Amino acid sequence: MSVSENIPSNLLDFEKPIVELEIKIDGLRRLNGMEGINIADEVSRLEVKLDKQIRQIYTKLSPWQKTQVARHPNRPHCKDYISALFTDFTPLAGDRLFAEDKAVVGGLARLDGTAVMVIGLEKGSDTETRIAHNFGMAKPEGYRKAKRIMEMANHFKLPVITLVDTAGAYPGIDAEERGQGEAIASCIETALSIDVPLISCIIGEGGSGGAIALAAGNKIVMLEHSIYSVISPEGCASILWRDRGMAKTASGALKLTAQDLLSLGIVDEIVPEPLGGAHRNRTEVLKSVGDVLKKSLQEFKNLPENRVKAMRRDKFIKMTRG
Repeated sequence: MSVSENIPSNLLDFEKPIVELEIKIDGLRRLNGMEGINIADEVSRLEVKLDKQIRQIYTKLSPWQKTQVARHPNRPHCKDYISALFTDFTPLAGDRLFAEDKAVVGGLARLDGTAVMVIGLEKGSDTETRIAHNFGMAKPEGYRKAKRIMEMANHFKLPVITLVDTAGAYPGIDAEERGQGEAIASCIETALSIDVPLISCIIGEGGSGGAIALAAGNKIVMLEHSIYSVISPEGCASILWRDRGMAKTASGALKLTAQDLLSLGIVDEIVPEPLGGAHRNRTEVLKSVGDVLKKSLQEFKNLPENRVKAMRRDKFIKMTRG
């Protein structure tokens, strides 16, 4: 069997040289020591070459390549972070108006012993769960559910942590009929008006108002290879050029990378990803995000409620004034 036949189907195009080297190294390791063969030196040489290649590729990713990494199916999703970082998670369901939206996951939990409310957008990890969670695209009932959880957190004086990963709110006719725009706007209003700290983390995609509804926080942190934009590159290309094939060009114009957004003052901190992206070392990135969330909670721990709310308000007013 050739090396190319072993390459996984979900491989990103620019990752092919990396995976080909990894397959060669794995094959040599299997041979090492068999029938007196010693190829440790060759394995070491290839490992050095592999490390160098990963660094070269991932330190020079284009905005479109970062978009591909942010969407990688093996990237940790909302439920992975909740399972790894939080204890005593008690999920809350329904918006008390229409239905339960599984695209939005939220409930009571503890982060390093501190009681919090955690809310996230879950894409799903395989065909069955992606359909169940509607690919992370929430409907009005999902945003009303998030609003209800925020209001509950405010009532019980619990900080809110949100995990954002969505291409955008669900654009279907049924969602529009049930007031998608109003639900998103109301959710944003609630996020801005609660008295407790709200820490938001963009863990994958942050698309349009569907992401902003959960990212109007006191502090917004973003993974190194995540994206956050007013519209998807494909949507932007369809509007400006009437050609979705121009998405690569649009991704550069949108300034959607973590580095762009930090320089523009939209996000407050970038969480470094493992070499090669979060999908290559899930354990490391989960720990990094947990450390940042714990540190962020401490920053607001002893601040008075009116100060927390005013800081969040001033933050977004400053954004609008450029």
